[in-house]
Formats: sequence, structure tokens, C-alpha cells
Amino acid sequence: MTHWTSDQLNTIEQTGELHIQPQRADGRLRTPTTIWVVREGDDLYVRSYNGPDGAWFRTAKASGTGRIRCGGIDQDVTLTPIHDGALNDRIDGAYRTKYAAASAYVPPMVADRARATTLKLTPR
Repeated sequence: MTHWTSDQLNTIEQTGELHIQPQRADGRLRTPTTIWVVREGDDLYVRSYNGPDGAWFRTAKASGTGRIRCGGIDQDVTLTPIHDGALNDRIDGAYRTKYAAASAYVPPMVADRARATTLKLTPR
């Protein structure tokens, strides 16, 4: 599977958070970390609130693989770094829209530090 189904996208989009478990170098999964997820088109994206220093992010960047759990979905994923400025602008908008009620936490998620940690989630 290399694409999300419409049902998966809709379920994850409607869920506020997901649990991510990047794969460690020894093949084991990290302890789940609760993070925000946004949808842009038919793709899903996550960022590290703590920027590049986030422990889950460092593991995700090193391995490029992991597992997510969200709204009854339990899926192995590929984690691909995104460095496209225009795409990151659209992802910023998705964060602002989806998480407007949590306004105090949104600015760090759209700051340069978090933008540098944008990862695309692709099912595998």
C-alpha cells in the first residue's frame, strides 16, 4: 500500500492527534508519542513541537520508518522529510485551521523550527 484510502484520510483528518512510533536502529519501535497530524490534499503530515531536538523526531529522521495509531487505524509508515517552502506554507495553514482552538500551541507548530521537521506519512 503506497496511498491512503479515502476512509483512512477522513478518519485521521477528523482525529485531533495520533500516536507515532518511529523505528529505532535495532528495529524496535519507540514508545508512542502523541502528536498533531494534518492533511494536505491526499497526504498526511506531522511536525515536532520541539523542533529538531524532539526525541521522536530524531529517531524518525534516522530511520525514515515507523508506525502510527489513530482513530482505529494502525499503520506502518514511511517518514519523508519535506523541505518545499510552498508546501510547508499550505501545511502551516492546515495547522492553523485544524488546531485553531488550541491557539497557544499553534505558533510553535508553524515556526521555522517546527517547519524544518515536517514529515510526510506514507503507508507501507
